[in-house]
Amino acid sequence: MPPRDSRVEGAIKDLCAFAERTDLPLLAHAAIAHAQFETIHPFNDGNGRAGRALVHVILRNGGATTRTTVPVSAGLLSDTDAYDDALTAYRLGDANPVVIEFTRAAFAAVRNGQQLATDLKSLHDGWSHQLRARKDAVAWRVLPFLLRQPSVTSKVVQEVMKVTQPAADNALRQLHEIGALSKPTTVHGDGQKRNVVWQAKEVLEALDRFGDRARRNPRAG
Repeated sequence: MPPRDSRVEGAIKDLCAFAERTDLPLLAHAAIAHAQFETIHPFNDGNGRAGRALVHVILRNGGATTRTTVPVSAGLLSDTDAYDDALTAYRLGDANPVVIEFTRAAFAAVRNGQQLATDLKSLHDGWSHQLRARKDAVAWRVLPFLLRQPSVTSKVVQEVMKVTQPAADNALRQLHEIGALSKPTTVHGDGQKRNVVWQAKEVLEALDRFGDRARRNPRAG
């Protein structure tokens, strides 16, 4: 591996010092750190992924996020031309466009996440209204689990819920009856029956819509 250019080495040290500052508006701080990282371009591959990860490290360290969040990149990549223009402006000495673009992307990511949360809550509320199982039934515990793992097997339910196979199978059957789970499909491998997979297709569809809203969509022209 060839020795690193001393100018790049110095730029990385400066960037690390900048990233550790706590006296700047958080979004502006993250935007400028990201833009500088992409300008330095220190790696042969993976600079985009690393640069986006840097944004979320700064947001987390600044207290803006505490759990997994919708990536700001979900908003940035919805208009790649605007993002590229902002980086070009930064490299020419104007940081305002990249800060503006990051602010737009951050709010777009928040709106997208809020819409997903609304969609999932609506599904959960609808299923809860239809489920007639006893309040202590396993099905009630599986119901919210489907929102974060929409493809399940009886074995998964048994392990996560700490219940017997008959109890897990009964819960899956009850959730299928109210439409929360689709008709199960059998997964085969090497000619052998492996597992029966149940899917909460409405959750998967909500996740697909979430992905569509965050898809790359560069401006025409």
